[in-house]
Amino acid sequence: MAAENLTQVLIEGFDPSKVQATEVDENWKKVFGAYQNQTILQAPVIGIEKQLDKQCAVVSVGSIRGYIPMELTGVETIRQLRSMTGQPVLFKVLNYDRDAGIFTASRKAAVEQAASITLKKIEPGDMIVAVVSQVNPTQVRADIGGIEVKIPIEDISYGWIDDLTEKVKLGDHLRVKVMEIDKENAKVKVSVKEAEGNPWPSCAGRYQKGNEYVGTVSGVREYGVFINLEPGVDSLSRHLKFQDVKKGDRVLVRVLETDAKKQQIRSRITRVL
Repeated sequence: MAAENLTQVLIEGFDPSKVQATEVDENWKKVFGAYQNQTILQAPVIGIEKQLDKQCAVVSVGSIRGYIPMELTGVETIRQLRSMTGQPVLFKVLNYDRDAGIFTASRKAAVEQAASITLKKIEPGDMIVAVVSQVNPTQVRADIGGIEVKIPIEDISYGWIDDLTEKVKLGDHLRVKVMEIDKENAKVKVSVKEAEGNPWPSCAGRYQKGNEYVGTVSGVREYGVFINLEPGVDSLSRHLKFQDVKKGDRVLVRVLETDAKKQQIRSRITRVL
C-alpha cells in the first residue's frame, strides 16, 4: 500500500504526525516558480542536442533537462554555442512538459531582462563586478548583468601587460569602475585600472633619479624592456648590450628619469639577479 494511502484506512494507534509527508520536488518547484513569475534562472550549459531539427543548448535544474533553441541562445553559430558549454548562462522558462521531465527556455529573453535591470541601477562612477566570458591577448569581454562589456588591455592596468591571457582567465570576477553609460543602445564602458586606483603621482617619490631598485621583467619589445617595480608601475629600459633578458627575470635597474606628468620611468638595467 502506498504511503499516501495509509490515512485512508483505520489503523489502531495511528499518529499522522509520525508519517513523513511526500517531499516537494524542489527542482520542479524552482522551474514552476520561474515560469509563473517570469524570473531568471542560471545553470551551466551541459551539452548540445538536436530537438525538432534545431540545435539546442542543454541546461539542467537537478535532473530536469532544459532546452534553449539556437535562435534563443543569443549566439548565431554552432562554434559560438560550443564556446558556451561548461559555462553558466541565464535563462527564462518558456514552457514545460512535466511528464517528459523537460522544459524549454530562452537565454536571449533573460539577458535582455537582466540588461534592462542593470541599466536602471548603475551610474557612472559606480564600482561593480564584471565576470570574464572571453579573453584574448589584447582584450577582455565580460558580463555586467546582461550587458557585454569590452575592456581593452590599456584599461586593465596602469602597468605594462604583455599578454592578457596570462593575467586574466575565463570566469574571473573583475572589480571595475563604470566610466560611461549609453542607455539608448545598452552600452557601458568600464575600467579595471580605474577601479584599482592610479599609483601616480604618489609613486614618483619612491623612484628617484640615480637610485637603484629590484624589479621583474614584465615584457620584452623591439624598442626596450619593461620592468615592473610595483603593481601598476613599470619602467622602460634599453636592451642589454651583451646579455638578453626574458619575461619573469629579476633585475636591478638604475632610474634615469621619472616623469610624473607623463607617468613614465626610464631606467637602465645594471644587473640580472
